[in-house]
Amino acid sequence: MADSIPVPFDVKLMNIVSNLAFVVVALMLLAAGAWWVLRQPFFPIGGIKVDGDVTHNNTVTLRANVAPQLAGNFFTVDLARARSAFESVPWVRKAVVRREFPNKLRVTLTEQVPVANWGDDAGSKLINGFGEVFEANVAEVDDRLPRLDGPIEQAGQVLGMYRVIAPLFQPYDFSVEELTLSSRGSWKVVLDTGAEIELGRGQPEEVTARTQRFLKTVTQVAGQYRRTAADVEGADLRHNDAYALRLRGVTTVVVADPKTKKK
Repeated sequence: MADSIPVPFDVKLMNIVSNLAFVVVALMLLAAGAWWVLRQPFFPIGGIKVDGDVTHNNTVTLRANVAPQLAGNFFTVDLARARSAFESVPWVRKAVVRREFPNKLRVTLTEQVPVANWGDDAGSKLINGFGEVFEANVAEVDDRLPRLDGPIEQAGQVLGMYRVIAPLFQPYDFSVEELTLSSRGSWKVVLDTGAEIELGRGQPEEVTARTQRFLKTVTQVAGQYRRTAADVEGADLRHNDAYALRLRGVTTVVVADPKTKKK
């Protein structure tokens, strides 16, 4: 019996390429078919489960408002867009959206926790503990929250300064009701007594040093005019080694640093 003739290399290569091409085309057709099936209305979203923080939002209303914004079925719905839709709802800071088989979406919400009002009295903005400003119904928050204001891009800095400054007044039975950062970088506080204190510009440690000097001496200075610290209507701490003080019933005086003994 004659030996079989070996298959030429180019024929082998052609067969391999043909087989690979057939496999690739078959996979592409299979993927296209699967994608077509998944895009059909055979897999509608059967429901949306909401958990997490829902103190300020009614779960039923939340689902009803967001559901119309969700396009596609269970497999094709854009989870990023769904997350953005939930996060656009007032009081929602963060939403995590994931598919839950066989046909539901599960959404876990984290609500905003306000630590202060932001902006003027007519505004509806608040600031959370991360220094993020958001809009919500301020009637739903504690009316004892302080008010912060300044360039919105520096909201985190304003909150940080409040956390430094406010505790300085507490031992003297004062509380900071407002803290403002001007466009020129100058700080001002309004106390619960109505006193307006100009703290001036500078790094937190500089502002802190001026504030502490004022608080340590203001009772003694007010006493010289038969007044108490509660009678302070205003003070300007922007002077070197001194501050200007305005007391009820007393004209403005400039008080020197006690160490210098100057007036």
